[in-house]
Amino acid sequence: MITIGIDLGGMSAKAACLAAGTLTEKARVVTSKEKTPEKTAKDLAALAREAAVRGGIAFDEIDAVGVGSPGVIDGGVVVQWSNFGWKDVKLAALLSEILKKPTFVLNDANAAALGEAKYGAGVKYDDCALVTIGTGVGSGIVLGGKLFTGYRGAGTELGHTVIRAGGLPCPCGRRGCFEQYASATALIRRTRERMEQDRASRLWELAKTTNDVDGTTAFRAASMGDAAARETLDGYLEDLAEGIADLVNLMRPQAVILGGGISAEGEALLDPLRKKVNEKLYIPAERVPFQIVAATLGNDAGIYGAAHYASECVK
Repeated sequence: MITIGIDLGGMSAKAACLAAGTLTEKARVVTSKEKTPEKTAKDLAALAREAAVRGGIAFDEIDAVGVGSPGVIDGGVVVQWSNFGWKDVKLAALLSEILKKPTFVLNDANAAALGEAKYGAGVKYDDCALVTIGTGVGSGIVLGGKLFTGYRGAGTELGHTVIRAGGLPCPCGRRGCFEQYASATALIRRTRERMEQDRASRLWELAKTTNDVDGTTAFRAASMGDAAARETLDGYLEDLAEGIADLVNLMRPQAVILGGGISAEGEALLDPLRKKVNEKLYIPAERVPFQIVAATLGNDAGIYGAAHYASECVK
């Protein structure tokens, strides 16, 4: 079976063919909230055809198309995607009509989780969860090899569980949401605040101004022995561990896979995080084995997952 996976984002979409477990060369197109859903569907259809060309595969040989899209997805319908202002957009039907191919849509975080579960860091686990750390916190859960999405696809929003009642305001309308403390955005905010408090910190050697801070700044300064950076990371990892421990206590997957740019920090991130999470677990890892590992597919996880989802749906 040969399928096409499309990873739809707010600024671009990328696609590739998945054949025999391997992605072919990727194609890309610009996306924009200014475009209508119909125009976006036409662009994605053209992207799918280009992906087939780049993969050296005749489009007639494509069995199905899968799309990982932001927002709440129910039966191929984008029920709500706030960034684009979409409501009840029948994206699967629009694409299927243009391409004349079975087309299936799932949430982008769920697509990435499925990709890692089937082709990446989760291949040896039946039950695993992907937590993606970026501007916000995305998550997806695979149980028994199958995606768990909740009723009408509206579940598994770990980023919007509260770890601090009455805490920082979140765009979702609540206060104290996990992503306000555990996202890369949160780490950058913490680092900037600490720099302002400690002008002698080596953080200033790596970021000449607070505007130069990124998600790696505190890790790099901590590796240089900077106490302020180490304290910043310790507070950040404490909050990251809080949300992950809640997830593990609730679902008890065999592994949590960390994705996003911060996962590239490797053991500098994972080793202290494992210790902090284990301290918070109702049943510690010594009694019920549990792993925290880094994602391996990078930005391709969503394409893998969308393509795999299409192959499962069309069977």
